[in-house]
Amino acid sequence: MSTATLQDDPSVESFFNLVATETLALFEHLSFEFLEEFDVFAPAETGRTRDHQPPELMRGFLHCYYKDIYGIRPVARELQNTFVWLGCDFDRPPSRDAVDRFLTDLEHVVEEIFDHFVEQAAARGLLDLTYCIDSTDVRTMPADQDASKCYDPTAEEYYYGYGCTIVSTGSKIPIAAEFTESKQAPEETAMRVTRDALAVAQPIWMVGDSAYDTRDWHDSLLTAGVVPVAPYNARNTDDPLDIEYRVEDRIDEHSEDVQLKQSTLDETYNRRSGVERTNEAVKDCGLGHVRARGRVHARAQVFLALCLRLVVVITNYERGDNPGSTIIRV
Repeated sequence: MSTATLQDDPSVESFFNLVATETLALFEHLSFEFLEEFDVFAPAETGRTRDHQPPELMRGFLHCYYKDIYGIRPVARELQNTFVWLGCDFDRPPSRDAVDRFLTDLEHVVEEIFDHFVEQAAARGLLDLTYCIDSTDVRTMPADQDASKCYDPTAEEYYYGYGCTIVSTGSKIPIAAEFTESKQAPEETAMRVTRDALAVAQPIWMVGDSAYDTRDWHDSLLTAGVVPVAPYNARNTDDPLDIEYRVEDRIDEHSEDVQLKQSTLDETYNRRSGVERTNEAVKDCGLGHVRARGRVHARAQVFLALCLRLVVVITNYERGDNPGSTIIRV
């Protein structure tokens, strides 16, 4: 076949249109080689090697999540598309067994993989000095026997599924998260996710709603040199203080040199809407309605959605946030 014939072939033109605007745009600025360092992806002791390596399989899953394709069979079917498996850097299309095996292994290290993408975002200077923390609902199918009936106080309704506590910053960037049994997570979850976020980089402010009006959360942040901003919940006591934010009381009790203006606290708290926008962006990447059954599988889909959000953010940043040259989706 001549070069001229190839140029006139509509399938070739479709391929280059695809890889220029979709799949390759997701991956051209990111490193996936770190996946090969995880022991879980190493060849079996029997000497059996993998037909496909973790980087291309990860690209395949991210491509499918970007296209709202979930589940072993649908993902394996999508990766049979020549344009797709070439765009994800496969030598040949993976089998359903290869896809299943990779996801099974991935479930053991999906949080660590999320951390690697967070590091890639941080290395580009995408994090700012205000972190926000919030919990969101993770809705799943009634057929998931591990899920439970949960209450969403924001929507004032019950739903079936799980929850996820997320710390975000910058332009809808998740930097720490934990999969939970329900949206209303216990205090130790907030403490743990907060520590994970501070391990990435230290902000000036940490913002949360009244659910984070606890002394331990505030004191741990102040000790770390971070100012926590969460509304004071007067319903927690019979003798409420005359304050708007819990930090006012903690500073009065522990420091004589620090003062914060009410207007500064109000302005900072207004940035809390950033985490709500992050939650919605991650839902658009696959967290909105989990198709997986079982807690382990659901958790994997949640963190894959978080990974995809980071990949989209980094891609848009590297490509200049120009709608004509990026794959801006959320």
